[in-house]
Amino acid sequence: MNSDRILLEHGGGGLLSNELISRLFLPMFRNPYLECLEDGAVFTLGQTRCCLSTDSYVVKPLFFPGGDIGSLAVHGTVNDLAMCGARPLFLSTGFIIEEGFPINDLEKITRSMAEAAKRAGVQVVTGDTKVVNQGAADGLYINTSGIGIIDYAGPISVKTILPGDVVIINGPIGNHGAAILSRREELGLSSEILSDSAPLNDLVAKILAATPRIHCMRDATRGGLGAILAEIAIQSGLEITVDEDLIPVRDDVRGICEILGFDPLFLANEGKAAIFCPADDAGKVLAAMHDHEQGRDAVIIGSVTRKSRGRLILNTTIGGTREVDLPTGELVPRIC
Repeated sequence: MNSDRILLEHGGGGLLSNELISRLFLPMFRNPYLECLEDGAVFTLGQTRCCLSTDSYVVKPLFFPGGDIGSLAVHGTVNDLAMCGARPLFLSTGFIIEEGFPINDLEKITRSMAEAAKRAGVQVVTGDTKVVNQGAADGLYINTSGIGIIDYAGPISVKTILPGDVVIINGPIGNHGAAILSRREELGLSSEILSDSAPLNDLVAKILAATPRIHCMRDATRGGLGAILAEIAIQSGLEITVDEDLIPVRDDVRGICEILGFDPLFLANEGKAAIFCPADDAGKVLAAMHDHEQGRDAVIIGSVTRKSRGRLILNTTIGGTREVDLPTGELVPRIC
């Protein structure tokens, strides 16, 4: 690696994150489950296909418009399981709490987690608590791991994406990143932007019921839609083309990006997923999504065109094209 120290960018979901995984973690822990590099590990116990996923949450601020670190921790792991086609069942949680953290805030966060778990139809069945010295944890960090059962017959993986597949997004991008930015920067907006943090497992269940040919799903969290599509293109060895004009972005989110010089394509989301399926199935998938709260604004934004060295092509609003690379860092650190 180019640095002998860990940088903030190593946690940004972009190029340095991929480098850290491929050059350090993957060689150390190499096994067939890990090598798939999906949002969770899929394995079989007896006759049952299962999925296991884990994630840690260090968002700052802990409370943000539309959510908090507690609900975010539940939604994030539930969504990672759902992206693998799993029906989430059980979560574990680990709290790393800084000495002096207000008990009232901890109560609010745990209540938020409980409500989010109930909404998602999962149970928090085990956990752990650690307290560290004042100044060592910036308030509170949370880890959640989850396990679910896969009933879907077909494989859901970047390896099953085919030329001719369309790319569908379930709604406007960048809301979570914009909500965090608006709170941190104290922009004084006339209307508050809310995070899109939400569980997607019920939406995914409707998508999977619509067709047996869902090839891949990926939630666009750190690094945003641009990072996950660029990563999928590289992993699959395919060329993915998306149209900038078709990607939904709210006007207020676009306004924040213009003020601060950011690209909404790379802003984090916590309730948005890219779905890959054959063009012939797109109508059924969109109909199922439009019938659900989390998919009412679902649209096709592009397609998989051909085998290549693996690249993401953006047809821009001004009529040109450009290749979109993995970001070298994270636009907004401590976003999730």
